[in-house]
Amino acid sequence: MPGLRARVARALDPALRRAPGLSIANKAIVAIVFLSIAVGVLETEVTLRETFPRAFAAIETLCLAVFAVEYAGRVYAAPENPAHRSRLGFILTPSALIDLAVIVTLVLPFFGLESSLLRVVRVVRILRLAKLGRFSLAMRLLGDAVWRRRFELGVSLMFAAIALLVSASLLYLVEGVLQPESFGSIPRAMWWSIATLTTVGYGDAVPVTGLGRVFGALTALAGVGIIAIPAGLLAGAFAEAVAEARARGQEPDDLP
Repeated sequence: MPGLRARVARALDPALRRAPGLSIANKAIVAIVFLSIAVGVLETEVTLRETFPRAFAAIETLCLAVFAVEYAGRVYAAPENPAHRSRLGFILTPSALIDLAVIVTLVLPFFGLESSLLRVVRVVRILRLAKLGRFSLAMRLLGDAVWRRRFELGVSLMFAAIALLVSASLLYLVEGVLQPESFGSIPRAMWWSIATLTTVGYGDAVPVTGLGRVFGALTALAGVGIIAIPAGLLAGAFAEAVAEARARGQEPDDLP
């Protein structure tokens, strides 16, 4: 039934939709994604889970049904998109694998997994957010921005790694004897370096010598630049991608 398959493809595949924005089906799926994420977060609260067990179970069942039908529909209609040579080719795409992982995380709790594994499953369910990337032009533009600046971001990452290693080594040499728990080795000192370079500053490990504080101040100042450079690169690349998308007649927001 090529007619039915084409209609399913236009309803589920944003790449085949002629009108701007999402189809009604995809808007409903996005709403279910947000509902599923909200339930996954709220379910980690024991009081809520024990007070409303049937409500949580009903919503999880609904989400499982919707995602399973959506996945089956996408597999069925995959040949309509020239980008997919076959249904198997579509199944092996990153977005389809994420969809399958989401469905698996919804099915596993029905098999009575132990509580520790259930907690992991609840966290993994946040993968559902990745499904939204397929529907949002803004997400594609962000990916394009990262790809455009991949060399510059790689250089920034290299400088960050050098700064991390140098600062941890210096604090190990200066503070290692006085504070062996925090600076007794370079790997231990790296925790302090990461917290300082990212300007988080937990305060659980601090230099106590004069020279150590000087190195700490220099590390903090270096961290400002290490954070600012990639942020500026991404902001500029994203602005360029948005301008190009608008020049093509696209709007960087496909979400309802």
